[in-house]
Amino acid sequence: MTMAVTFTHPDVFDKGVQEGWADPHTDPTQIDWTSRQAAAAIPFMVIDGRPVNPCESTGIRYGRNELGHWGEQLAADAIVTADTEAGRWLVMVERSDGHGWALPGGYVEPGEDPEAAALRELEEETCLDLASMVRHPLPARYVPDPRASDEAWMVTVPVRFHLGTLARADLPAVVGADDAKRAVWVRADSYAHLVAHLGSFYAGRVFRAHKAMLRVLLG
Repeated sequence: MTMAVTFTHPDVFDKGVQEGWADPHTDPTQIDWTSRQAAAAIPFMVIDGRPVNPCESTGIRYGRNELGHWGEQLAADAIVTADTEAGRWLVMVERSDGHGWALPGGYVEPGEDPEAAALRELEEETCLDLASMVRHPLPARYVPDPRASDEAWMVTVPVRFHLGTLARADLPAVVGADDAKRAVWVRADSYAHLVAHLGSFYAGRVFRAHKAMLRVLLG
């Protein structure tokens, strides 16, 4: 008989609560789920006062794993592309938590618009300010975050920014900041090109939560 795994990373209880990114509730049955379900980008069930991941079984049945928020946590990710004579390029950041290379992005703050969150996170992580650029938010989608559990998961709103056709030397500078170790422009004519470029130049891998999304976006 398989036992149900229960796990919440210790950082959630102290660092997460102190820094404001984790729910202070240790018991999810004490939460008002009516309001959270109404605000959710992807509908989910609550059984006996406990939220249920609507999209996958993660292997961690109870607890929050490394995420702080019970139930759905809404995020926003910036997809910044540009074309050059050599091909298409995409802005990526190396995460400081060791989970690989990802799109710039992060949590949507309470009451914050996802587009505004994508802009804010982009500037915080890459020092790139695209507030004056036209952008296109895409439908919210579940992402299989390696930090998730069956009771705490991530949903993101991807926001596209396309800078048009530029000379390679004219791609705007990006610098890793905040919780990004590095920020770079990566060749991204296709998902296969992206993976090859990260592996060849940075010995890097794509953040698991973003693999499926990037496959769809890049073709």
